[in-house]
Amino acid sequence: MVIVDSSVWVDFLNERHTPQTHWLGASRSVGTVGLTTLILAEVLQGIRLDSRFRQAEQFFRTLQIVGSYDYSLAVQAASNFRTLRALGITIRSTVDCLIATFCIEAGHQLLHCDSDYDSFERHLNLTVLHPPPLPVP
Repeated sequence: MVIVDSSVWVDFLNERHTPQTHWLGASRSVGTVGLTTLILAEVLQGIRLDSRFRQAEQFFRTLQIVGSYDYSLAVQAASNFRTLRALGITIRSTVDCLIATFCIEAGHQLLHCDSDYDSFERHLNLTVLHPPPLPVP
């Protein structure tokens, strides 16, 4: 399964054209796309209009929502943070640490537009989906 990060969902909902949103638009119906409960919360809390919030919440109900953030995952996320910090890399978001660690532990790919995940890919074997660049018009 491909877990789609909030950084991509926000661009997708705002109709921004990026390689990630293009891939998401083309792949949504395949059934391989999901999101975690933390990603769902991040995306929904950023929506200002009640009508858009309700619309988005209904849309997300059609997708697979995953994410069990238990004690062992929290400890592993902290360990991953510490590993990266020892390499001189500071991750800005605890939520990103949890999402990356969840994907690593569960064997999911991550589709994102957030540079914090690059270190998880480079040093901790996070599998990232890299869509092809958009065609030049």
